[in-house]
Amino acid sequence: MLTFVGLGLYDERDISLKGLYAVKNSDYVFAEFYTSRLMGTDVRGLEKFYGKDVYELKREDVEIHAEKIIEKAKRDDVCLLCGGDPMMATTHVDLRMRAHDAGVETKIIHGSSIQTAAIGICGLQNYKFGRSSTIARPYKDKIPETPYDVLVNNLKNNLHTLFFLDLSEAPMAIREGLEILLNIQERRKEEILDIGIGIARAGSEDVRVKADFIEELMKYNFGPPLHLLIIPSKLHFMEAEALVKFADAPKEIMER
Repeated sequence: MLTFVGLGLYDERDISLKGLYAVKNSDYVFAEFYTSRLMGTDVRGLEKFYGKDVYELKREDVEIHAEKIIEKAKRDDVCLLCGGDPMMATTHVDLRMRAHDAGVETKIIHGSSIQTAAIGICGLQNYKFGRSSTIARPYKDKIPETPYDVLVNNLKNNLHTLFFLDLSEAPMAIREGLEILLNIQERRKEEILDIGIGIARAGSEDVRVKADFIEELMKYNFGPPLHLLIIPSKLHFMEAEALVKFADAPKEIMER
């Protein structure tokens, strides 16, 4: 049996009771943190709280050498831990299909997802969100423009855009993500960026959310990661009011 266990948003305590039961009763516990990170704990924190040895996997262990996990799951109960909700990452969908093809039974124990949590934190309406995207750092001096294209398309359809920020090397900050979008906007000679919403450390006691006009949001200190960025489309009056009350947005936002 291979059980995918979502750990939720921030630390070892975000796991569900069902997930905790599965971990404690498993023979092997693996974890990967390249698709999502828990900034409030580490592997030792997980081991202490769950009372089990936790073996951290590298990206290639899941995407290239997954047969090691699958072979163990043929004989024993194996848990794979990940931040957030397991099947939000296509990597885990692929692993589940490979396990199925190898005759291994699989199970999913869901965890809190940043995609739904972020929407609730700032008070926007979930059905008004379009496709999400990840803002990645330049590679060989080339800036990936897919996130900007996603934003353009969402705005055309009056849909909000949720941006994940690059986790390679060091976690990207909101300011850096905005700089990348503004750089692309300037090259294309467009003006689509107006209001932004930044969220930091969702799920922690120190969660921070701030909505403002882009030039002001660039100056705001969100503190330690993980950070998330939302660029809203036209706001419903209730959304605008929620941003003023829950995201410290300026009242001028009600008039946009």
